[in-house]
Amino acid sequence: MISKMTSNVFSRVRRVNVFQQVLFLLLALLLTTSTCYARTISPVEGLEALRRGFTGITDFTADITQEKKLSLMKRTMVMNGSISFKKPDLFFMEINPPFSSRMLLRDNIIEQAAGNDKTPARIALPPEHGLKQWFLKLASPIKSLPDGVAVQADLTNSVYTMTITPTGKGQVKDIAIVFLGDGTIKRLVINERNGDRATMILKKVRRNVGLTEKDFRL
Repeated sequence: MISKMTSNVFSRVRRVNVFQQVLFLLLALLLTTSTCYARTISPVEGLEALRRGFTGITDFTADITQEKKLSLMKRTMVMNGSISFKKPDLFFMEINPPFSSRMLLRDNIIEQAAGNDKTPARIALPPEHGLKQWFLKLASPIKSLPDGVAVQADLTNSVYTMTITPTGKGQVKDIAIVFLGDGTIKRLVINERNGDRATMILKKVRRNVGLTEKDFRL
């Protein structure tokens, strides 16, 4: 009788141990498959990945959430809206109420209006800072780092993160871009030297929808 009871106890212990081992293996497998493996890649590889991904994109639209933290304010402003882009030099952004504003960039000319303002402010950037110039630089494979910028890049489970730091003394301290291999941008972060920070998260990205000039008007 005692021998039979002892045998039953050991049998239960073995079943518990087997169950624990299986559970441990399952947990280990889940942890292993969910781990993000990040590796540093060269600046040229990161820039070329972005260029290559953008090659097949003629236009796109997306919903955005923009978080803006001003150095003079303790709270972060959260804004929602949408953006549109068309190669080679058209970009439009609209922010919903209560921070209503519209911004149109046509190559190096910025027009911006807030609320119901019918007369937008107009700013001309230096020609070399225009969108068209940037896309001319992306027209052929990138084999060396462009002058005037420092770049850090890494690749995590097919998601690229690239930080571009201008070497000059302009307002922008650095720009971080998170994007996929097909050129889809997921996040954009702009840090300014005065401490301001803007983070733009892109959602519902729609590529090559056939945008025209009529879609880029204030």
